[in-house]
Amino acid sequence: MTEQNIIRWDSREDGIVVLTIDDPNQSANTMNAAYIESMKATVDRLEAERDSIAGVVLTSAKKTFFAGGDLNDLLAVKPEDAETFFRTAEAIKADLRRLEKLGKPVVAAINGAALGGGLEIALACHRRIALDGKGMQIGLPEVGLGLLPGGGGVTRTVRLLGITNALTKVLLQGQRYTAQRALEVGLIDEVVNSAADLLAKAVEWIGANSESAQPWDLKGYKMPGGTPASPAFAANLPAIPANLRKQIRGANLPAPTAILSAAVEGAQVDFDTASTIESRYLTELATGQVSKNMIKAFFFDLQHINSGGSRPKAYPTHVVKKVVVLGAGMMGAGIAHVCAKAGIDVILKDVTQESAERGKNYSVKIVDKAVARGTMTRETGDALLTKIHPTDKAEDAAGADLVIEAVFEDPTLKAKVFKEIEQFVASDAVLGSNTSTLPISGLAGGVSRPTDFIGLHFFSPVDKMNLLEIIVGDQTSDATLAKAIDIAQQIRKTPIVVNDSRGFFTSRVIGKFLDEAIAMVGEGINPSSIEQAGLQAGYPAAPLQLYDELTLTLPRKIREETKAAALADGLGWQEHGSEAVVDRLIDEFDRKGRSTGGGFYSYADGKRTGIWPGLAEHFTKPGYEIPFEDMKERMLFAEAIDTVKCFDEGVLRSVPDANIGSIFGIGFPAWTGGVMQYINGYEGGLAGFVARARTLAEAYGPRFEPPASLVEKALRGERYE
Repeated sequence: MTEQNIIRWDSREDGIVVLTIDDPNQSANTMNAAYIESMKATVDRLEAERDSIAGVVLTSAKKTFFAGGDLNDLLAVKPEDAETFFRTAEAIKADLRRLEKLGKPVVAAINGAALGGGLEIALACHRRIALDGKGMQIGLPEVGLGLLPGGGGVTRTVRLLGITNALTKVLLQGQRYTAQRALEVGLIDEVVNSAADLLAKAVEWIGANSESAQPWDLKGYKMPGGTPASPAFAANLPAIPANLRKQIRGANLPAPTAILSAAVEGAQVDFDTASTIESRYLTELATGQVSKNMIKAFFFDLQHINSGGSRPKAYPTHVVKKVVVLGAGMMGAGIAHVCAKAGIDVILKDVTQESAERGKNYSVKIVDKAVARGTMTRETGDALLTKIHPTDKAEDAAGADLVIEAVFEDPTLKAKVFKEIEQFVASDAVLGSNTSTLPISGLAGGVSRPTDFIGLHFFSPVDKMNLLEIIVGDQTSDATLAKAIDIAQQIRKTPIVVNDSRGFFTSRVIGKFLDEAIAMVGEGINPSSIEQAGLQAGYPAAPLQLYDELTLTLPRKIREETKAAALADGLGWQEHGSEAVVDRLIDEFDRKGRSTGGGFYSYADGKRTGIWPGLAEHFTKPGYEIPFEDMKERMLFAEAIDTVKCFDEGVLRSVPDANIGSIFGIGFPAWTGGVMQYINGYEGGLAGFVARARTLAEAYGPRFEPPASLVEKALRGERYE
């Protein structure tokens, strides 16, 4: 053993060796160079001393068991590194294969979260015992980073659970389980309630199993559910890729397809060949751009935001005890729910007691459904509901340290409800407005303490959408911003911070995506092709469907207000091809969206029945087409270019805010890593993006011309960091 070995070796009198992974240079153990060297040396010693060993317990000295692959290393892998990466992956797995073929019982004592590589190490052990505690997560979430579990995760779960269960319960959605649920799924074998029991149960099992082997290494092993060669399984096999195609809908998400391929191909060969197949697919994904995009967004950017990267320093942590929500409509009711779920006392105020009660009933329905599904106990649900106090009396807000206004988008009405409530709340209460487009600095004129006023833009439905867009007005203090970020974390929302402007970031930029799709309708392109282009670009909803959900009159109202403000400021207005289409639908055909019975789509009893035939009659030019890739990229580039302008205008504060806000708030395709990472990762980098933007501008209009700041950055060979 070398001094660099991060796996501590402790020999017990009963012959059991306890191996404790503890990287002194990191807060969590990862599959880095130190681990690779240490595991090889440790397995070498285990094999050399096999005859004197009764068994092995593998555990961790960290709060987590093992955190998985080193994502910094994965980000650095280039296509030209493919062979080296593949050989390294094979070497890592070779040592785990030697461990499971040691001929002695090996137990994983999982003392904390085991995600990705951590679970893969545990799967190479003959028994897995997990401590049931707070923060325990067990699973293989690599698909969410554009990767597959390449440390044996695909190969072993397929043999442990069967192809179908491994794919649906572990691999394709990357589920994270509690210890108890992981036991039910079959990923672990036993759950204990204390650290002492963890070691004791491991030792006990070793004592009862002098020799041990994995099921797939035993003679007569049969894969649960059968292999693809089994007639019964083969008959149902086509349903798996068919369902996957429905989920992906043509988007640039190579990881799920690679996982499916590795699982099915690997199930038809011996274990070691299957493991090699898995490594090849992993190498293809790791050297590709999509995984780098997703790692950047869903790990590094998200970590930056959730760790308070946008929070002003030197302010104490703020904890809200009582909030008054003004307006018990859908948004207000949803905000009340998430606040109550976080343990905050909620005063839900509306103009009548009846309206306020209706708002509380929103939470009643959510709780009843959760109890019926078994995801919440009745006691927990009742405790949540007792936190919500519906009222029509402003004085019930006495002492509240947070106000969240959620009334209609009318500055006069917003000023009125704040004036009514301010006299009762705490003198330093945060005054938050849930507005999606109205400038915060203007609304601040309606309160007596503008330094305490801030925008808190929630997304609908509030109980399901994790993002909170925090908007800083001209007079908003840093202390108020710090409180707002603390509030977001208290109610379990992901906060991005932007500066004030009309539409802020999310509402402004999503409009560019929708406008581009509608402009294509006006150009005569078949609407079905436009919808398909949106889905294959990776958007979670087709653009014309989404526009119908918004109701056509609302975006038009916002457009007219924005236009009036621009003209008043002497900025001029560049008409977009979408405007005439929307105006005709509303004014000529009385089609205003789903809620009014018809928009781009037709509806029967509120259900979408298909694209409105009138689009073909009044807009579509039979036979007229543009390249499908142009259709996709017009939507993506429209949002990306406007996001650069948001930086130029001082609306956006950081690249992580832009990336996470675009994915979580407005459905920018996950495979891109977010709107700015899309520019970074475009083929040829920023220079490639600029060249393509100019091509689109030449073909479809000057709105695609790349901003000067982007061109300059490209010339310097830089990226958005």
